[in-house]
Amino acid sequence: MPLREIPNWPGAFDPSTLPDALLTAERPYVVRGAFAHWPVVQAARQSDEALARYLMGLYNGVRVGLFQMPPEARGRVFYADETLSSFNFSRHGATLDQVLAGLLGLSETPEPPALYVGSTTVEAVLPGFMEANVMGLGARDALVSLWLGNRTRIAAHYDLPDNLAVVAAGRRRFTVFPPEQIKNLYVGPLDPTPAGQPISLVDFAAPDFERFPRFAQALQAGEVAEMEPGDALYIPSMWFHHVEGLAPVNLLINAWWRQTPEYVDSPLSTLRLALMTLRDLPEKEKRIWQHHLQHFVFNDDPHTWEHIPEAARGLLGPIDETLSRQARTQLLNQLKR
Repeated sequence: MPLREIPNWPGAFDPSTLPDALLTAERPYVVRGAFAHWPVVQAARQSDEALARYLMGLYNGVRVGLFQMPPEARGRVFYADETLSSFNFSRHGATLDQVLAGLLGLSETPEPPALYVGSTTVEAVLPGFMEANVMGLGARDALVSLWLGNRTRIAAHYDLPDNLAVVAAGRRRFTVFPPEQIKNLYVGPLDPTPAGQPISLVDFAAPDFERFPRFAQALQAGEVAEMEPGDALYIPSMWFHHVEGLAPVNLLINAWWRQTPEYVDSPLSTLRLALMTLRDLPEKEKRIWQHHLQHFVFNDDPHTWEHIPEAARGLLGPIDETLSRQARTQLLNQLKR
């Protein structure tokens, strides 16, 4: 079944300062050609060798983490077997020139082993890259990473931060799903995971609808985009995305940022605590806590706490960095018991 296309951003934009309306949107958008002016994109459009020369001109010698998979994995970064206890790749440290030489050397191989460098902080290995290739995120304190490899497939997963992904070289296919499709994507364990986030267990290249029948419903809600060098995709927090590298050499630059202060803890910690403390309660108690969470968290408004003196509200009132640290300390002491 063909998926709908991820819509292009409808408004005009200045790539030196992307619009807040895009970077706070509630759904994904493709921004075609937004970064075609980047020097790294210009080099990639010349040739893979020109891309390698550009990157090596900035490289500081720091080793990167390299995933390697045999040809039979067909580029899918995944678990090794049905036990979901180990992975189908090996991890190694390598220099960037070794990685690039490997990619260029395999570029004509019909079914190559997969090479993949993921989630590597750009400025840690390519100082000066971001000054020359500006993302236009304004005052956002973003973590900017690079993803370099050949034809790889990254299983559908979500990230807590908002995400702007820029194709700098090669081609990428993104398939995205709204967060409410979690049930239909058959997400695997919280731990272990290939790269930190739980992933869909469905092989998008050959979905097993007998084992994963609800995946058909996910596809009805999914959207897809194939992207060229200079194209970008905005992915909101918690949206699932499946990412494929379609060329012999692919480079993605992405930025992650949150729309909350740094002292606001990750809701994923809440999920783990809820699994520990709420999920296995008797049903009648679970219903009670559902009401409490609705009252205290999801349905609160300015009138919820007006009967409590402001100085006595604690976590029920506005939370600043000091209060957050105090609450975190109290929680850690409770967990140590």
